[in-house]
Amino acid sequence: MASTAVVILNYNGRKHLETYLPSVMQHSQGCRVVVADNNSTDDSIAFLEEHFPTTELIRLKENGGYSKGYNQALQQIEADYYILLNSDVEVTKNWTDPIISMMESDPEIGAAQPKIRAFSDKDKFEYAGAAGGFIDIFGYPFCRGRIFLSIEEDKGQYDDMREVFWATGACLFVRAEVFHSLGGLDEDFFAHMEEIDFCWRLQNTGGKVFHNGNSTVYHLGGGTLSKSNPRKTFLNFKNGLSILIKNMPLFPLLVILPIRIILDWIAAIKFIIFDSFQDGIAVFKAHFHFMLSCPGNIRKRKETVKLGDSVRNIYRGLIVYDYYIKKIRKFNQLNF
Repeated sequence: MASTAVVILNYNGRKHLETYLPSVMQHSQGCRVVVADNNSTDDSIAFLEEHFPTTELIRLKENGGYSKGYNQALQQIEADYYILLNSDVEVTKNWTDPIISMMESDPEIGAAQPKIRAFSDKDKFEYAGAAGGFIDIFGYPFCRGRIFLSIEEDKGQYDDMREVFWATGACLFVRAEVFHSLGGLDEDFFAHMEEIDFCWRLQNTGGKVFHNGNSTVYHLGGGTLSKSNPRKTFLNFKNGLSILIKNMPLFPLLVILPIRIILDWIAAIKFIIFDSFQDGIAVFKAHFHFMLSCPGNIRKRKETVKLGDSVRNIYRGLIVYDYYIKKIRKFNQLNF
């Protein structure tokens, strides 16, 4: 029987642990539950030791972000499958079995996710993952159930098992062997879009990424950085360019990257004029840091682009055009 470890990365999340950890302990029978603390400065550890003394605890020496924190923690955990679970996720009965059974039935599935609903509005999908993620040809991410800020109500339209391009880091099921063989998460990302990079690298080695709608969890979201935080804007735009450099086959990359940069500049100007000056500046800062990181990302290409053909699940359209010009708001309206 496959062994599974649910691993929650915590940083100053005492309130989240109090709210959401009880559901994990109740509904994760047969799984190890591990909290990896990213050198919190609040009373998270004291709370765990008092109220959840049977929960395994790993104390990390620094807050290295999502990627480094999980890389360090998972080096210390032996299991067949890891579930990387955000501390602000409420799980439901029988949430692990459908996905582990699916992955056991197909050894090519290296990563997967359940259906992610919003904790604050449980009839709707949640922003970070919904029913599985995709990217368009310019690397802009979206989900089944969420395109930009338009979030669908869950009416069972995505209650399926389907191959997707990326699975959310809020609740990421991954084969331990695959995680370690790929070198874990890219620590240069710190946070945001590292799961997209990981899933692309996985597909570059012939693996698959799946969504399974027979499992549901509820995600609060914004527990670390809200969607309107300039720091989040900076990380998303910098890392969004990095995943292209690292993973896209060379010929389309040479065409797509310049266009993507221009589109980002347009977005920055829109932010400055209509939305948030700080977000607009964050985009330009992201591009500056991306240029500094290019030599390192080019070196990483040698490891990540092996097959060079993992574009079968990339949306061939431009999601920005579909959303803002064609006014498409739902995934099933796209010409996939």
